[in-house]
Amino acid sequence: MLRTPPAHSSTAVLATASSRLRFEDLPPQVVTLARQCLLDVLGTMLAGAREPAARILADFTGAEVAGGPCTLVGMPGTAAASSAALVNGTAGHALDFDDVIGTVGHPSVAVAPAALAVAERTGASGRALLTAFVAGVETQARIAAAVGPAHYARGFHSTATFGSFGAAAAVAHLLGLDTPRTTTALAIAGTQAAGLKAVFGTMSKPLHAGRAAANGVVAGELAVRGFTSADDILGHAQGFAAAESDAFHARALSPRFGDPWHLEEVRFKTHASCFLTHASVNALIALRAQDGFDPGEVEHIGIAVPPGHLDVCGIPEPRTGLEAKFSLTGTAALALVHRRATPDLFTDAATADPAVLALRERTAVVPDPSLSGPVAEVRVALRDGRELRSAWDMRAPAWTEDPAEQDDALAAKFTGLAEPVLGPERAALVARAVAGLAGLDDVRVLCRQLRA
Repeated sequence: MLRTPPAHSSTAVLATASSRLRFEDLPPQVVTLARQCLLDVLGTMLAGAREPAARILADFTGAEVAGGPCTLVGMPGTAAASSAALVNGTAGHALDFDDVIGTVGHPSVAVAPAALAVAERTGASGRALLTAFVAGVETQARIAAAVGPAHYARGFHSTATFGSFGAAAAVAHLLGLDTPRTTTALAIAGTQAAGLKAVFGTMSKPLHAGRAAANGVVAGELAVRGFTSADDILGHAQGFAAAESDAFHARALSPRFGDPWHLEEVRFKTHASCFLTHASVNALIALRAQDGFDPGEVEHIGIAVPPGHLDVCGIPEPRTGLEAKFSLTGTAALALVHRRATPDLFTDAATADPAVLALRERTAVVPDPSLSGPVAEVRVALRDGRELRSAWDMRAPAWTEDPAEQDDALAAKFTGLAEPVLGPERAALVARAVAGLAGLDDVRVLCRQLRA
């Protein structure tokens, strides 16, 4: 007989809310945001499929088991669901251009590849995919609130850890698991959840997203078959919270979904680097646009950020394009030289450009305990004696009343990422399919358009 986890456990409370979520429960703005997240992460998957990390994983998974029912986004061939989630999740995070929620990390790139693979394998509808995706992201966010910031401060990469839970919740939802089996799926995910910030700036960081997605597929598929695990992986004395944080706020798991909708906290990237570099990048680009100074006129750049930023993007002398994504000095120099921080700039050659190196050597990053959140204060001293200052805060969304206000910008970003891989016609087909996802009877129609 299968074990039935107690209904009152912390994990079961969350599993109940996740498993009972229905499309009809989603307000229009949440559906819009879910659709936007899926379009954005599909774009980063398509572009990221050309990156070495994704290619290496595709080669590895193909060497183990060739073929399967699920699409490798932006690549030829297909794979088993867990392998497709692994490759697609890694590809989606390879450029570090995918969306963020401050407390969660990168939500979509862990949840979407798992949900997409299982939805394709089962022939699920677009509504089922959207609902499962929301269930996954909301699950991630509640666990993030329950364990608090100490988890990330200890060195765990929350995209990998919370992402495993979110992916499992999405897969469990698509497979129609009830509360007990969803509880088990979350427990199987929790015992797999891992990922360390020490690997930032290497291929292992995007691997975290791929592994989280694959963990979710494994967790859901094992649970539906009767696999067993802990009754309360979150609240157990030797469970996830106790092992990986110094706090556990069980009440954060209790509010019904929609109180609040954490998906409304999602922020979409405009630069292909760590989100904590975006405030200083935006401030520097704005200063150069306003004043028109040449990078050669710069005597010194000072960047003040919250102290914790240096644990995430504090690589002082990046040697590669990947390392530059996690370097406040490196992104600052790139942004001032090129007036942008787009994916094509994060190469080894651009990182070693003499003009970039010269600016980087004149840049100092100072931790300021009075600052908090994704913010930066920037000071540029010019050789003519002038001093320019700017401050930037990334906490506000790009919309005010309706998330649809950012549709055009996200469509342009997707087009720029997808067209080089799929061509204009198929990129447009994918965009239309995602826009109409709520009316799509079978997501395999979309998935077939994503293959190279």
